[in-house]
Formats: sequence, C-alpha cells, structure tokens
Amino acid sequence: MKITSTSCICPVLVCLCFVQRCYGTAHHSSIKVTRNQTKHTEGETEVHHRPKRGWVWNQFFVLEEHMGPDPQYVGKLHSNSDKGDGSVKYILTGEGAGTIFIIDDTTGDIHSTKSLDREQKTHYVLHAQAIDRRTNKPLEPESEFIIKVQDINDNAPKFTDGPYIVTVPEMSDMGTSVLQVTATDADDPTYGNSARVVYSILQGQPYFSVDPKTGVIRTALHNMDREAREHYSVVIQAKDMAGQVGGLSGSTTVNITLTDVNDNPPRFPQKHYQLYVPESAQVGSAVGKIKANDADTGSNADMTYSITNGDGIGVFSISTDKDTREGILSLKKPLNYEKKKSYTLNIEGANTHLDFRFSHLGPFKDATMLKIIVGDVDEPPHFSMPSYVMDVYENAKVGTIVGTVLAQDPDSANSLVRYFINRSAEEDRFFNIDANTGTIKTSKVLDREETPWYNITVTASENDNPGLLSHVSVGIRVLDVNDNPPELAREYDIVVCENSKPGQVIHTITATDKDDFANGPRFNFFLDERLPTNPNFTLKDNEAAAAPSPSGFVHAREMGVCGPAMQKPSCPPLV
Repeated sequence: MKITSTSCICPVLVCLCFVQRCYGTAHHSSIKVTRNQTKHTEGETEVHHRPKRGWVWNQFFVLEEHMGPDPQYVGKLHSNSDKGDGSVKYILTGEGAGTIFIIDDTTGDIHSTKSLDREQKTHYVLHAQAIDRRTNKPLEPESEFIIKVQDINDNAPKFTDGPYIVTVPEMSDMGTSVLQVTATDADDPTYGNSARVVYSILQGQPYFSVDPKTGVIRTALHNMDREAREHYSVVIQAKDMAGQVGGLSGSTTVNITLTDVNDNPPRFPQKHYQLYVPESAQVGSAVGKIKANDADTGSNADMTYSITNGDGIGVFSISTDKDTREGILSLKKPLNYEKKKSYTLNIEGANTHLDFRFSHLGPFKDATMLKIIVGDVDEPPHFSMPSYVMDVYENAKVGTIVGTVLAQDPDSANSLVRYFINRSAEEDRFFNIDANTGTIKTSKVLDREETPWYNITVTASENDNPGLLSHVSVGIRVLDVNDNPPELAREYDIVVCENSKPGQVIHTITATDKDDFANGPRFNFFLDERLPTNPNFTLKDNEAAAAPSPSGFVHAREMGVCGPAMQKPSCPPLV
C-alpha cells in the first residue's frame, strides 16, 4: 500500500517537537506535514507542537512484491527548517538504508529499490535526521521509525502433513469424525482475508464431507460397507480469501480405509457335501476338510466347527485350523466297509467373536450336511486271535500236531488264505505249518530240558493278492514227561569217627531230577539189595523205615518207581 506524504510525516512531527525543546532554536524547525498545518492570514503556516517529553512513532508502509520498472515511493521527510533552498540535508540510516531504501537528501523523498517479501521480513527499522548542509550540524535529533511491508495475497494455503492415511470402522453412523486437516497460509492473518482459509471437498462425495471452517472430515453416508468398498481417496481443498473468487488454494489427499467389523455371518458354499474315506484310514488321522466363507477379516472371521447331529457323530470328530479357518475332520473309530458303507454328519460353523451391535444381521453361524462314503479296501487276512499259545509233549514223534491257526479274508471276496512260518530264527525250524489249513506240526523231536518254550511267527497271505500279509505270534510250550532218572546231588566221601554212638546220623544224602516238579521229587532212598549188607550202618528214607546199609555203596530210587532203568549205581563207598 503506497504511503502519502501527509500520512508518513506524522511521527516525525512529534519527534521534532522534542528536538525543538532540546535545541531551543529561535525559529520553528520541524518536519512539515500538510494535515497538521494551520493557514494564517499573513500567508504563513505554523506547526502545532505538543509540549511532551519524548516521542512516539508511527509506521511507513511499502507494498510487497512490487514489480514495477521504477522504485516504489514510500514517503517523504520534510523539516520546517527547509526553505527550499537546498540548505537542509536529509540522512537515512538503519536496516536496508542505501540498499533497499534510498532517500533524496534534498527533497526527503524515500523510495524502495527492491521487491520485498513480507513472509521473509515483515518490517524494517530506520533512523531519519535533518542536518545543515553547510555546517553538517544536525537541525533535529535523529528519530527512529518503521517501514512495514504491506501484505498482498501471494501465498496459497499449504497442508504440511499430507497426504494422510486414516481408518474409520465400516458401518459407522453418518457424521462420524474421521480426521481434522489443517492448512496454513503464510500471508498476514491480521490484514484482510489473505490468510482466511475455507475448506471444501473436491473428491470423495457423497461418501465424506468436510467442515469449511474447521477442516474436520466426517462420514456422509449411513452403513458404509467395507465388503462393498474398502478404500477411498478424498481430496480436500483449502482456499484463502474466505473462499472468494480469486483466492489462492492448495489441496491434499486423504486416503481412508474402512476397517472391518463383524457384520457378516459365515456361509458354507454348499448345503450338501460328499467325502470319500477308505476303510483303511487310521484312527486319529485327518480324513477331510470343510470350510465356511466369511466376508469379514481378522478376528471377525474366526469361527469354530462342530458336529451337531448324524449317525457318524461317534465315529468322526472335527477341529478348527486357526490359520486357514478350515474344519479338519478326523477319524475316532475304525471303519469297516463290510459293516457300514456310509455316514451322515451335520456340521455347523459359528463365529467366535460377536458384535452385538449387528446381531440383527445374524445368526452368525451356518450349517451343512456331509455324507461320508466308506471306501472298500483289499485288506490283509485277519487272524482269529491276536496271538496263540499251544502245548506239545517233549519226545513226541516228528509230525505231531501242535495246533492250528486260523485267518480269513475280511473283504467280501473272501479269498483263500495261505500260511507259512517265518524262518528267521533257528527255533522256527522245529515246526512246519500246513499252507492250506494252518495246522502246525513238529519237525524235530523236542526236549523240554533243553528248550521249554518256542516263539514262532506265522504269516498269512491271500491267494488273490499275495502282497497283503498278516502276522501273528505263536508261543509253543513243551510239556514234560518223566524221561530223566534222579541223580545224587554230588559224590559223597563220608568219614565216620570210631567212637560214634549207635543211631547217630553221620550224613544226609540228597538227589536231583531234570524233569518237571510233577515228574521229579519226591525221592525214595534204599540200599542196593544186590550188595552184601554191612551191619554197622543203616540208611533211613524220609518216608520208609531204617534198613541195613549196603557194603560201601548207596543207591537212590524215585518214589513209586522200581526197576534197574531207574538206578544209578555210582554212589561212593561208605567208610
């Protein structure tokens, strides 16, 4: 804004009043300001003075961004001492003096030689003085004044924090606050409307709105659905001059994402499913998967699966894979195609995290029916028992029947079964098996005292599919027969004292038998009748009465068994 000569000299007038009092000049010495002058009849002008100590100053103004070819006129200094004869010299010092601001030292006219930017520097502090050109003595004391740079609308509003990324929950009420944006304008907020900003929305309607004064962005529609549209790009404009035509503007982008809420129940894509499971499936193994879809995300899509009904509720179980949100179907009991060929399950999928604000959109679960077809599998033969135990007497003839194992094809084809013994150990060579009947026979004479027990493995295979094998353990117990005579426990060498009394026990003789307890002890001891008797000794059996002692030999005999075959004439002589 240009400064007129009448408006810019006012502060100097007050200053010079102080100068006049200080210097006490006889004539009126002041800076002339037209509006403060009084016209007298004699044609003279007189400046009105205020008898006040010190002074106050006002401001000069210069318009910023001046682009004219000539220096911009700022204002004029004039002293009452100046009679127009050039004897008064005006001096300007301070900020920008001589570079930005120049003064005509004769006329006192001040000009700006450069284009100024108020946003870089708002004002300049300068000093003015009037001196006598001939003597260089000051006519007035130096006075300080300010040249203020007058603002023009040369700065557009700016969003310093954009672009923005924000979220707002889907299904929010209309008018829900999303974000407040703020634009700043570098122009002078105290002058005119250059820095008065008004907000408007350029892109994003009708979904969002913005408050023109505060810049608060709000939802403009009810029930905005993330599943229908998730991302929005909203462009907000800030315009100065209160939004009037000709105002400068700036814009920013606000990227708004609708966050998920649980407003969608799970849904199975089909109402009926069918699953094939072979009867050979192992108990505890996963046999199939099923999945319900949920349009929500994160925890809002979490669900659990359960079997609510069906004839397979005790045969199958279902669990939930938290990562894939699938229902994992597992086998609880063995399947048998020959007994049951299919099962039916009613399966339900339900959300685990409910939002009761949207319960009217529920129920938040869904159900489907699953039919399980049991697949027939060619299974290996099944033995009638998990293991077998058989008995056979020792010393039995080769070919004696020990027992029979039985295996059958569990499939509907009921194929014939063949048997064989695994020859992995030496003891397996003591037996043979009939390949067709499963009858086990001895192939060698057995001795219980050498091996009382045999473990063999019998394998069964189907004629139609020899690769399908089943194995069973057969334990064979060898029964005892009385085929071993008793034996003295050791050789005896007995010493008798000559002074032993009649009837005194001088030694105890014991015997052993390799046969089982039933065929071994107890024993009957007796003296060999074929040897002459010795009247000095007797042998007393634990059951029989005393008998004369044989002459130097003793014999043992099993209780209840007589005959030379049971004797062992190897007793040591009695001394």
